[in-house]
Amino acid sequence: MSRRCDICGKGPLTGHKVSHAQNKSKKTWLPNLQKVRVETPQGVKSVKVCTQCIKSNRVKKHAA
Repeated sequence: MSRRCDICGKGPLTGHKVSHAQNKSKKTWLPNLQKVRVETPQGVKSVKVCTQCIKSNRVKKHAA
């Protein structure tokens, strides 16, 4: 399962988790993806969309 937004392409970011003692360990930040039923020209489709795309009305949700 891909952890990527189907609308904007936002995906996971990687970096270091740094403790107070400056110990560094690998960390991954995942986008907040939601499965949403969306109206498309082909019909109703279920896609994974980040919450920023939902809040900014980049997708038209299907009225269940």
